[in-house]
Amino acid sequence: MLEFLMKPWPWWFSGIIIASVMFLLIFFGKSFGFSSNLRTICTLAGAGKRVKFFDFDWKTQSWNLVFLVGAVIGGYLANNYLNDGSEFQLAASTAKDMAALGLGQPKDIQPLELFSWDALFTLKGFAFISIGGLLVGFGSRYAGGCTSGHAISGISNLQIPSFVAVIGFFIGGLLMTHFIFPLIF
Repeated sequence: MLEFLMKPWPWWFSGIIIASVMFLLIFFGKSFGFSSNLRTICTLAGAGKRVKFFDFDWKTQSWNLVFLVGAVIGGYLANNYLNDGSEFQLAASTAKDMAALGLGQPKDIQPLELFSWDALFTLKGFAFISIGGLLVGFGSRYAGGCTSGHAISGISNLQIPSFVAVIGFFIGGLLMTHFIFPLIF
């Protein structure tokens, strides 16, 4: 069993799992959205006393907090106990594109020139992290949810705003990748 868990799984397996989870959530009247945990945590911290948005019954979202904790624990267990020790492999085409932007091949998932403590304490690195975080946080709140909430949960519930949001995510991603990102580097 452990050997099965450590090997790469077929791409379609995750689709089956996501569809099964979404079916169960719809069956039990729940909706998935990871960014809603921030609202719940802020409510638990007492933000509802000052901001009406955070004044709600957080207990209705307690299952989502369990999911958040499970995701953190699952990520830790997978990285530390289900890791076969093989090195991170980046596609040759991606490595070529990164080199053209002046980025080295990452030893892990992210390029260290952008995502490391050393990079954070540079003006460019701090701007990337802080402005990027602000845009993601504002964007997920303004769009009424994050990419996973809209693309997985919203579309499976046939919500028109989620279709529009996902189209916007793709357009924004394409614009960033092909026009804005090359200008930054």
